[in-house]
Amino acid sequence: MKLTGRVLHLTDDPALIRSQLGGKDHVPESSAYTYGVNTDAMISGRACTYGYTPEILGPWFLENFQEAIAKDDVLKGGFQVIVGGHAYGSGSSREVAVVAHEGAGIRLVVADSFQRIFQENMVYSGMPFTTDRSVLTRLSNGEDVDVAALARELPDFFANVAARGGLLAYGTALLAGDVRPHYAVDVPARPLNIAEKIIARRTWGGVDRADGIAAVAPGDQVLCRAGFRGMHEYTTGMVMDLYQRAWGQAPVANPDQVAAFEDHFVLLGHNAVPEDARKARLGPAMALTDEMVAAAEANGIRLHGPGRALPAGVCHRIVVEDYALPGDIVVLTDSHTPTAGVLNAFAFGVGSTAMAFALRTGLIPVTVPKVVRVEVTGTPSGGLSPKDLILHLIGDPYFRDEQWRSSPTDTAIIEFGGSGLHHWNVDELSVLTNMTVEGGLMTGVVEPCPPIVDFLRARRGVDVTDTLIHADPGASYERVIRVDLANVPLTVATPGDSRNRACLDANADVAVHNIVIASCTGGSLADLRAAAEVLRGRRLADGVRLTVTPSSADVARDAEAEGLLALFADLGAVVTPPGCGSCIGNGPGIPLDGETTASTTNRNFARRMGAPGPVWLVSPAVAAASAVTGRLTDPRRLP
Repeated sequence: MKLTGRVLHLTDDPALIRSQLGGKDHVPESSAYTYGVNTDAMISGRACTYGYTPEILGPWFLENFQEAIAKDDVLKGGFQVIVGGHAYGSGSSREVAVVAHEGAGIRLVVADSFQRIFQENMVYSGMPFTTDRSVLTRLSNGEDVDVAALARELPDFFANVAARGGLLAYGTALLAGDVRPHYAVDVPARPLNIAEKIIARRTWGGVDRADGIAAVAPGDQVLCRAGFRGMHEYTTGMVMDLYQRAWGQAPVANPDQVAAFEDHFVLLGHNAVPEDARKARLGPAMALTDEMVAAAEANGIRLHGPGRALPAGVCHRIVVEDYALPGDIVVLTDSHTPTAGVLNAFAFGVGSTAMAFALRTGLIPVTVPKVVRVEVTGTPSGGLSPKDLILHLIGDPYFRDEQWRSSPTDTAIIEFGGSGLHHWNVDELSVLTNMTVEGGLMTGVVEPCPPIVDFLRARRGVDVTDTLIHADPGASYERVIRVDLANVPLTVATPGDSRNRACLDANADVAVHNIVIASCTGGSLADLRAAAEVLRGRRLADGVRLTVTPSSADVARDAEAEGLLALFADLGAVVTPPGCGSCIGNGPGIPLDGETTASTTNRNFARRMGAPGPVWLVSPAVAAASAVTGRLTDPRRLP
């Protein structure tokens, strides 16, 4: 590739962004590159409803980034290379973020480090990338850079996929018997941690032998037998379009272990959604929903949603309620798939190409992660919740700065253990695994503990005592972090990134106007109970709006039976049916002009919730207390 276009540097200085859009190419070497350029910034949730092709998405690439880029700016600016800082591609699993690069004319991505899902999406779809900034000098000197060589420098599996022309072409060769495991299958046993043990047991051994090998190690890249696989309205159309282009009407592997979920758009038509949002999103969103329904019916895929054969709710909550089991490998086209790690499973989000591959082959590529063990001890007091704990953890420099990373393609997870976990139920513990992705991690997995056994016995009538996956004695870890709950303060995330941790007490003067209690992280029965306990006998502060969304039909049923939904409604809250909308600007709770939001959701990127305005991440109890006072409030401070 020769540099025939321009280079766009994504810096923290909006004026420098505007000057580049205006035609100036010089960017000072001292410029600070934006940390964590996220997929919501690359392509907004609104634009994602319009489709999934380069032609549709290219004009919307980076719209509103640093409040400096407008629609069509990048496309019309003639940019060929984009340059970012660390943690480029944070956030969602949406592969349309890569498609939007392509549609905007970008042919090479350079950044200091990449987040796992985004990096995989680039590999699998064929977008060249590198962390070697010397490439920029070579291009500016007129050199014809061999971008294929960049792929050859990647780990073996990534390099093999690139050489085959992408993951789906690789899958076609695999199905034809032309691919053998590129990794050793006869390896000596060694002590394994939980994630390694699950991955090793599920590793594909090749066409002539059973699945499973004796051991894997961090950095290994293997193909694993996938268990449950899932999609939702934003992604199913793209997944099945890729699938059909590669394999036509060939049958899906093990369709009984696949589900599609109508959850991201179900609240868009609610009368509490601002009219401009409904007008911009509802029509195209329903078209994507229709694509999903048609694909599910054509391929024998079970379908969850309002009025569908199976119950409605946020996909991640339903996977925990009905599908995931200890030792499973669970994948969905959504970054918050780690939720299911609460059940002692290995669960992670993937892009559309990886899901199409998994649907046809039954396999999923896995880069074996480094494992950080977090041992939790002590007893939670003073309203301390798992939300406080996970915000405290991912905001620590060790995770925020990815100090575990030693190479560009490293991945890492958290193995949660310790007696401190026993004080919370599965609803509450799922917040820990769900939000590992917000810390730049692949997933989280909870060690065997009584809450898992109790939940699965009560929910599904199964006893998993003998099937739980334990770490071996002597298993190795990247680091062991010990956390005494007595030393964890009530914690919030300041606007812009979930890793922006701060103590609640230091921000008690922040006025809030829009309170959202919802999502796969904040809409469980335990969450609604925690909020109701604070709100009972009190009233909302003047000028405060409150939105409450149960995370599944079963949660809504139980909350209604306990009188929780009536309590919220009597206070003047907007109480909605189950759904995922508020988190991504597709439901009630979209910030209005001038509002500051306190939300129990898991992500607070700029405009993530559908409109400008700062968003603070808080626990359900803090959200409820803040609704009473109109300021970020410790529930213990209420009269």
